[in-house]
Formats: sequence, C-alpha cells, structure tokens
Amino acid sequence: MSTDELWQNFLRIAQEELGSRVVDTWFRAMQPVSWDSRKLTFLLRAPNTFVKKWVTSHYNDFLRAQFARLLSEQSLHVLIEEQSVAASSNDHSAKDIITLTPARALTSGVYPSLLEPKRRRSTKVAPSSAQLTVRDKNDFFQEDLVERFRFDTFVDGPSNTLAFSAAQAVTEHVGSLYNPLFIYGGSGLGKTHLLHAIGNTVKQAGSRARIVYQSADQFVNEFIGAIRKNKVAEFEQCYRAVDVLLMDDVQFISKKEQTQEAFFRVFNLLHQAGKQIVFTADSLPCDIVGLAERVRSRLEGGLIADIQVPSLETKIAILQKKAEMQNYVLEDDVAYFIASTPCSSVRELEGLLIRVVAFAALMKQPLTVGIAGKALSQLKDTRKECSTGLAGIARFIAKKFNYTVRDFRSARRNKDLVIARHVAMYLMKQRTSFSLRDIGLFFERKDHTTVINAIHNIEDRCKKDADFAEQLAQIEEDFVSYDVRSGTQKPQSV
Repeated sequence: MSTDELWQNFLRIAQEELGSRVVDTWFRAMQPVSWDSRKLTFLLRAPNTFVKKWVTSHYNDFLRAQFARLLSEQSLHVLIEEQSVAASSNDHSAKDIITLTPARALTSGVYPSLLEPKRRRSTKVAPSSAQLTVRDKNDFFQEDLVERFRFDTFVDGPSNTLAFSAAQAVTEHVGSLYNPLFIYGGSGLGKTHLLHAIGNTVKQAGSRARIVYQSADQFVNEFIGAIRKNKVAEFEQCYRAVDVLLMDDVQFISKKEQTQEAFFRVFNLLHQAGKQIVFTADSLPCDIVGLAERVRSRLEGGLIADIQVPSLETKIAILQKKAEMQNYVLEDDVAYFIASTPCSSVRELEGLLIRVVAFAALMKQPLTVGIAGKALSQLKDTRKECSTGLAGIARFIAKKFNYTVRDFRSARRNKDLVIARHVAMYLMKQRTSFSLRDIGLFFERKDHTTVINAIHNIEDRCKKDADFAEQLAQIEEDFVSYDVRSGTQKPQSV
C-alpha cells in the first residue's frame, strides 16, 4: 500500500467516525509525506504550528488506533512536521512524535499567539472597516436571518416571558439596554427563534445597523480557518464592523483556549464600542465546563434570562399558532391531545403536529382526536420499546459490572466504567434495531461518534484479548436468558 493510499484509507475512516467537518478542517489540511517500514514511522506535514499542535493534542488516540489497524503493526510512530520546518530541516525532536502504543495524550495546549508579529498585517495594507462590512459577504460571515422567526410568530408564555420581553426591549434600545443579553435553556425551546427575531426587528425598523447571526460552532471553524490562512487580522477586523452580534450556542467555545482568546477580544471590541451582543446557550455561564473565568464574567455581565419547557397551556397555544401559520384549523380537543403527548421541546412538539397533519392528509380523513391517536400510537410504541430495550440492556450490563445506568450517562471516564459503557453500547447495537444516534442519545451523548468508537474498541479488544472475548461471549449468552422487564434471569429450560 502506497503512502497516498494509506492516507486516503485513513481519511475515509476519519470521515465515517469523526465527521466531514473534522476531516475538512484538520486532516485535509495535512499532507502524507512518507512511510518508513524499517523505522516504523509515518510522516505527516502540517501547514503551521497551530494545526500541528491541535491534531497532536486532540486526535492522538484516534491516529494511534487507526494507523495501527491499517498497517497491522503492534507499535509504530506518527511524526508531524511543519511546512516551514520541512523546507529547511529534516531534524525532528522527540516531542513531535505520537507513539502508537498506550500513552497519555499530549495536551500541552501551547499554541502560538494570535498576535505574534509574523501574523500581523501592516496597517498600511490592512483593509479598512468600510471594506470589511457584513454586507460584503466576506469569508467570515455566511449565515443570514430566517425571516419566519419573528416576535409575532413566537408564543409568549410563563416559561419564556422574561427572555421574550428582554429580547423585545433590546430591539428598542440597541446597545444601551441588557448588553450583553444571555438567554439559556434546553434544545428546541425557542432560543434561536428569539435571536433571529431580534435581528429581523432591528432590520425591519429601517436601521442601517450591520447585523450578524452566527453559531458559536461557526465562529470556531471560521477562527480556525483564519489561522490556517494567516487571516487573523482580517477576522477580527470584520467584527469591528458589526453593530449587532447574535451568537447561538455559545457553550461550543468551551475547552477551546485559543478560540476563547479571540472571542474575548471580539467581545471587548464590540462592548466597548456600545454594540449590541446577544448570546444563547444550553446552560448558565457558571455551569459551562471549560470556560475561562474572564470569558465567563463577560457573559454574566448583562441580563441572564431563561427559557423553560412550556406548560400544557403554552403548548396548546404553540400548536394553534403553528396551525394558523400553515392555514389550517386545529380544534381545541385535537391541540389538547397532541400537547398532552410527552415531549421536552417546542421543536419536538412541532414534529408531533406535522406527523398528525401528514397522517390525516394521507388517510384523507378530517383532523380529529381519533386520527391524532392513530398517528401518534406507533410513535408511543417506539418510545416504549426504546425505554425497555435500551434501558433493559443498560440495566443488565450495569448489574454485571457493578455500576448504575446513571454512571453510564455521567461524564466519568475511569477505565472500568468506560469498558462497561462500551460493552453496553456494543450489545445495544448487536441486539436492537436502534440507530447509533438513538443509542448515543440514550447515553446523553451529543452525537453518534462516541458509539462508533465504543463498538470499534470492543471489536479490537476481542481480537487482541482472548479472555475478554470469552467474557463478552458469556455476557451475550446470559443476556439471551435475561428478562429486561423484571430485571431477572429467565429460568433455563431442561
């Protein structure tokens, strides 16, 4: 296998397990250089120090596992050199090597300063703020406001009245009241709707303010791209031109030290200039793990408003508002029936309504409680199956390893718990028809890559450890005679 073929195989695996964003941002920025079968060393080239350090500290374990698997070697090394260093020297220090044997991750976190002289642009050639406005559609701002997200399409209720009122007040006193405004709450409760409503209201008022809606995830990726392209100065200059910054899901900058540095500077630039800043997150600033104290204090410096799960009455009002927007009549009893179905977000509630309306249309029946019951009955059965199937397997494995399901869902990562958690995920995939995403959600993980890695880890361990493989086989055999409902072993037939 050639070096290029090996690298392409690695990229395909990374795409499947880590997603296209990680591959496009980090791995495709690098180049394979050579594979030395005598020294068992695979050489990669990074475009700059930042990419090299990031890949080393964040993807150490992944590189270690995948190259070992692809090359069928027990022990080998991955060496990462910088583009500039490669041009002048072939001497690589030991600290640049990722050893493909069990070892702690290299997490020094020492990155070059964003403002180091070589990255600065001369003031004589730097673009002016007039040249870098939002309307120029430059490299850094790519998302527009959603017109249907307005205040008149948002249902105000006891669960969100503070956030709703504060958002409206911000549009009447841009930059001078509740700055910053921080709105927090669970997924699908209307935080993004309020952000767009603020932007749309300011825009429709005839203001010439330059408005930017942006997710924190987008901010992170754009900042990384700016570093890779040596455009940090332009990145920050663009934000100087912003009058209203609406940033969604700000929790995604947590545990990203260099990004938080850039965020801190952008925040100070805008706040000191009296520009309006509105953030949303899934929790209070004090509860966001991995947030620098000075960033946390900035987020807490204005008004903090929460959005809770809506009450039954608010759910009914939301359903009727959604129906009105789609130009059909939703009777009170049908709205009550749908609203009574357990759900934890407005987004999920809207999904239930769409399901009922679609079912009635396909059956060519009027929208009644009976039709709604038939439309949602299969969904309830699926949820019941999920709660007994996945939860039953989780309880079974937890009992085997002397843990609890709560332990499985926690962020704890001690070795024995991780093994037990991975076994549970593996068995769920083997014994149920639920998707990787369903399994990940059961364990309160945000994406399915955790489940993919767990399954691969169990499969790899079975190949290398005969005792573990035998133990796993016994666990699977015991599960066949396990009653998930009662939590006991079924009697063996004679």
